[in-house]
Amino acid sequence: MAQRSQSRSAARLAAVQALYQQDMEGTPTARLIHEFHDHRLGATIEDVTYADAEESFFDDLVSGASARRAEIDALIAGKLAEGWSLERLDKPMKAILRVGTYELIARKDVPTATTINEYLDVAEAFYDKREKGFVNGLLDAIAKDARS
Repeated sequence: MAQRSQSRSAARLAAVQALYQQDMEGTPTARLIHEFHDHRLGATIEDVTYADAEESFFDDLVSGASARRAEIDALIAGKLAEGWSLERLDKPMKAILRVGTYELIARKDVPTATTINEYLDVAEAFYDKREKGFVNGLLDAIAKDARS
């Protein structure tokens, strides 16, 4: 169980990195997934070994979040405070929220608390406490709608 949990955590982080890269470079989804399979998942880059990610889970997160991006962006935008827009969020934050939202709406096999906690861990890799609280509040609000 711990191995699966670790490989899923790695898949989530890699999916966020992939969506971030796609946002920066416009890489087509199929090529992006292929690139991560060949060069990132489980690889050692600059003395950092990336954990083996559950590839099918990674593929679903990236392809699903990409395919449903308009729907996901609308859900996120609907939960932002008045005066805030998706465009005001930086690219890593958008990637975290998009993958997290996708998992909440499409992967009901994963418990809500698990999903939210996993993306809080991802957020912690990029941000401080305030942004982590933002991710928590936003994903929690989306979960209440998506999973009620």
